Formats: sequence, structure tokens, C-alpha cells
Amino acid sequence: MQIKDFDFDLPAELIAQIPLPERSASRLLVVDPGQANLSDRRFADLGEYLQPGDLLVFNDTRVIPARLFGRKSTGGKVEVMVERVLDAESLLAHVRASKAPKPGSDLILEGHIACRVVDREQDLFLLRQLNGSWLELLECYGHVPLPPYIQRVDVDADRERYQTVYACNPGAVAAPTAGLHFDEAMLQSLRKMGVDTAHLTLHVGAGTFQPIRGDDIDNHVMHAERVEVPAVTVATIAAAQQRGGRIIAVGTTVVRSLETAAAAGKLSVYDGESRLFIKPGYQFQVVDAMLTNFHLPRSTLLMLVSAFGGTDTMRRAYAHAIDGQYRFFSYGDAMFISARATQDTR
Repeated sequence: MQIKDFDFDLPAELIAQIPLPERSASRLLVVDPGQANLSDRRFADLGEYLQPGDLLVFNDTRVIPARLFGRKSTGGKVEVMVERVLDAESLLAHVRASKAPKPGSDLILEGHIACRVVDREQDLFLLRQLNGSWLELLECYGHVPLPPYIQRVDVDADRERYQTVYACNPGAVAAPTAGLHFDEAMLQSLRKMGVDTAHLTLHVGAGTFQPIRGDDIDNHVMHAERVEVPAVTVATIAAAQQRGGRIIAVGTTVVRSLETAAAAGKLSVYDGESRLFIKPGYQFQVVDAMLTNFHLPRSTLLMLVSAFGGTDTMRRAYAHAIDGQYRFFSYGDAMFISARATQDTR
């Protein structure tokens, strides 16, 4: 397939720049690929599409304040966007400057954080500092890494709203946005009706926003992201399947994590990196339904939901959402693909 097969025109005014006052106040487009139905609902109505015994799987990664500003020791301005914290002293980051810093050069960042450029790995720079823990320093001095399509500076409120209510494992530099719609009241309501929950961790990297280079999507190499699917989650999924419940992935990150952990043919405990590229033609092994936000044109995330819901169905759903003035991307509205779709390579 060609990259043009996943392109669409999106009016700029539909790109959500701020979150709604209430998490669960967003809209919900329900897609039933089997019946070719599209239903306009509210996210608060999600429980109507769930059944006792279903299992919601969440990504519990926590977004770190991953953007820092500063200067090179020679005086030039720099912007550092963390990709991954490796340990207390080291991290990989994208560094924007008028001229890329060389290994051995020093950067002075906000909070008087002094760090050295140790090495370069393609587009990423290995930075090391001795002032303390990177995670602690980022919490004190870093900025919320809002996506590039949000055309404003971050504010204090973003520290809470660009974060799921169940986030607990710091390491992501972008939010697993499908989970942003849930508040504690809704989670409690779903549990009371017999919907079970489980958690895994995928630390979303800045590479999630990188465009595909070239026309043929088969030539694309996915960026690596850290994934952990623990034993308790594997057991909870097995129990849900045994009782006939659906495995419902809250977000594309959960889909990738579960399918990565099932790559050998059976879902297993997994702790490592994933480069899984899910595109039309992929045969899903674990996920029966999914909740997702609306994604960028020409993106790997749009290809993933097209693989799940069917390319033609997703084209129709996105056209419907645009006509209906849905809010797009991270702070936007949601889509629930209500049943496992027939695989569609068109």
C-alpha cells in the first residue's frame, strides 16, 4: 500500500488545542465494522457498549516533563526533547539547535543542569549529567511535551490533563491519549457493572509523531518503544478469554503491546522493546475491540486502526468525524471500534 492511501484533509480548527473541562465530556464515535454502522455518542455512554466480563486493558505509563530549554557552552540556544531516560545520569534526546552539538560538547539547561553530549545515535543524542537524577530534574524544571500540532506553550494545567488518572510508571514523552477520557467516577462505574481492568506499560516516544518517509509503507521501519506486559496482566487476559469476555485495548499503545507479547503465537509475559508495525493485512491475535483517538494523516497509528477496522471503514469514519466537527488528536474526541473487524487489505 502507498502512503497516499492514508491521507486526508483536516481543517485546522478541528485540531484540539486545549482539553475539555471534564475528561468524560468528549464525544465518542462508535464504529461497528461488521454492520458498517457509525453512531455519534458521548464518551460517558461507553458503558452501553461494554458487557460484564469484558476486560479493559490500560497503558499505565506516566508522561514526564520531557522538554528543556537552554544553551550550548558556546552560547547558542538549544531545545532538548527527551526520547528515553536510560538511567539516573543518562538519556537519549532530540536536540534542536542552529548547529547540532558535537560529542564532547556541553549544554547548560534550565535549572542550571549541566550535561555533556556523549554520543550521537542517528537522530538522537546521548546526554549525561552528574547533578542528580534525570527524572527528578525533569519534574522540577521540564516542560510538558505537548505534541507539535498543539500551537501553544504548555501551562500548569497540562501537567495533570496531559496525563491519565491511572498513570504511575514515569517514562513516556507523549500521552496514551485514548486513556485521557477516563475519570475515576467512570472507572468505578464500569467496575460496578462487571467490567474488569488490567494494566501494562509502553513508554511512548517522540517517534510516534515522526512521519513515514517514502511512498511505500512496506519500507518503513518503526521506532522502538519500551514495553512491559506483566504476568498478572497475562493471567487476567486468559481469565477473561476463558469466560468469553472481550479484550478491549484502550489505545493503540495497548494494541501494539499485546500483539508484540503474542508474536510467538501465544500471549506471554514480555519485557523489552517493540518495533511492531501494524498495517492492513495484519492478523490480530489478542485484541477484540479498541478505544482510540483520531490520528494524524499518513501516520502509522492511522494504519494500525485501519488494519483493525478496515481501510474503507476508517476512511468513512474519518470523513464522518470531519463532517460532524469532531475534535482531533491528543486532546480531541474518541472512537470505539466495537468488534473485531474482518481483516481488510484494501
